[in-house]
Amino acid sequence: MKNSKGKFSIKKLNPKKKINIKNIISNIKEKRTQNKKILRNGSYSIGITAVVIAIVVVFNLVVQELPSNLREIDLSSEKLYTIGDQTKEVLDNLDKDVEMYLIAQDGTESSDIQRLLERYEDRSSHVTVEQRDPAVYPIFTQQYTSDSVNNNSVIVVCGDKSRVVDYSDMYETSINYQTYTQETTAFDGEGQLTSAINYVISEDMPVLYTLEGHDEVSMGTTMTETIQKANIDIQSLNLLTQEAVPDDAACLLIFSPATDLSEDEANKVIDYLENGGKALILSDYTEEDMPNFQSVLENYGVQTVDGIVMEGDTNHYISQNPYYLLPNIESSDVTSGLSSGSRYVLMALAQGIQTMDNIRDSLNIESILTTSDSAYSKTDLENMQTMEKENGDIDGPFDLGVSITEEVGEDTETRIVYFAASTIFDDTIDSYVSGANYELLSSALSWLCQTDEDSTNTISISSKSLDTSTLTVPAADVSFWSIFVTGIIPVCILLVGFGIWMKRRKQ
Repeated sequence: MKNSKGKFSIKKLNPKKKINIKNIISNIKEKRTQNKKILRNGSYSIGITAVVIAIVVVFNLVVQELPSNLREIDLSSEKLYTIGDQTKEVLDNLDKDVEMYLIAQDGTESSDIQRLLERYEDRSSHVTVEQRDPAVYPIFTQQYTSDSVNNNSVIVVCGDKSRVVDYSDMYETSINYQTYTQETTAFDGEGQLTSAINYVISEDMPVLYTLEGHDEVSMGTTMTETIQKANIDIQSLNLLTQEAVPDDAACLLIFSPATDLSEDEANKVIDYLENGGKALILSDYTEEDMPNFQSVLENYGVQTVDGIVMEGDTNHYISQNPYYLLPNIESSDVTSGLSSGSRYVLMALAQGIQTMDNIRDSLNIESILTTSDSAYSKTDLENMQTMEKENGDIDGPFDLGVSITEEVGEDTETRIVYFAASTIFDDTIDSYVSGANYELLSSALSWLCQTDEDSTNTISISSKSLDTSTLTVPAADVSFWSIFVTGIIPVCILLVGFGIWMKRRKQ
């Protein structure tokens, strides 16, 4: 090695220092033992890692074989990919094979529709789902329809019956008047697909006859679509030219006539009902005498209260308008889907319904919608100076909707649903309560058209909103929060500030 002068020198070993061979051998053995332990521990770690990886791979393979409803959690607020109880009932009762074909080009499939179709296939062994790429199968859709089929549409087939559920029908859209663009607001995939399945497996679909010839209220677009989605055929009926209500009528709709029925027409309606017929009846306030129309209602123990109902309870009306009513939804077979939830039904310019005295014992009249005890009916509408309760007004509470049943045979029952305001099935009014009114319509028609306890011949599945639901706030809540925000909060802030100022001043 180099010394301080930069020259190399040889370090001499100390001859007196002995080399311990045993220690050297011991050190070598110890290092070998340590190397073996390290090797053994490393092999063990590698083995554990391999086992864990294998378990994860096998677990993933097993999970992929599970139904989609078990391996995927629907976290969407509206449960877009979860099928409801009515769909489950239809699928569980299937005794026919149903094919569902997703018409979509590879790579352009709608994830919403794909996931929903998986739920149907997982639920029933009678349902099979297949995809058909129009580029690969260019003439596949022609065996079911002559119309062009949009991408991501679904064709539902059972035997010789089929229905095309168009992609555009599964999404509801509206115009945003701030941006003047069309926006998708709701997903109606489940309602449309379940309706299609119910259609193709059913032998006969119920027919709803709508009475005409008396300036009845016209059905809005949403009301018509709601009835058609329930697989109910809508046909018009003129009892002036028909000898009777047709035998194939599942239900008769009398939608608020503006002029009276003839005596002969009223008798034909009563004859139909007395033989186990079903009817959905609506009426509006009018100054015109309508004795024949009223005779139909009175034959089943109900009549309207004079005037227009006003609410005295601020929790039962909206927008500072006591005639825009938020009635109580009573528990019944008609309202089973609404009465258990925190939903509102809205109706305007309604009349009260009262049960007549001395009705026959066979009639069973149940409340569907009711006012609060503070409601009253204003009778002198021509000279009305205020909406507050006045002398001469009729005290409530009132029924606003009722169901009527009567046994007319061993297996035959008359059923009637009556609402004293046509506004309950107005498209605009329904939008204020996010579709709850038409849910009530679907439920009422399902109950009226039901042929037996296990029947599922009508479908009433509402669309699932992709937008913010309309918030219906009773007038009482509006007043409270207005006072709280504009009065109580500012006063509290001033008091806290004054307290801090006083404390600092003393210091």
